[in-house]
Amino acid sequence: MQLVNLSKDRKIAVEMACAYTFFSRLKGLMFTRQLHSGTGLHINPCPSVHTFFMNYAIDVVYLDQQHVVVAVDHQLEPGKLGRRYKHVVSVVELSAGTAQKTKLEIGDQLKFSYKGEGKV
Repeated sequence: MQLVNLSKDRKIAVEMACAYTFFSRLKGLMFTRQLHSGTGLHINPCPSVHTFFMNYAIDVVYLDQQHVVVAVDHQLEPGKLGRRYKHVVSVVELSAGTAQKTKLEIGDQLKFSYKGEGKV
């Protein structure tokens, strides 16, 4: 699965993993060594995150029900709690610096798509 920014007609991640079950959401990226550029994790439902038991920073993108960006935590360091925002139903965890590199902004419309689907 890929993550595309429809507002900017740009790919954000070419390999997205999904955490949609209780146990996969619970584990998230804990105990992983790194998150490679161009990859990410979509956690749903999930109003907020933490980076306990991680040894690297991540960008956290908070999404509403329609996958519109509500907020972004840039380079959330290990051992920290992410913020909580109204209307957030899921989050995307990306390698640190991805949000800035792809010019991701509050209000951007995102789409999860399978490779080959869509124009981008």
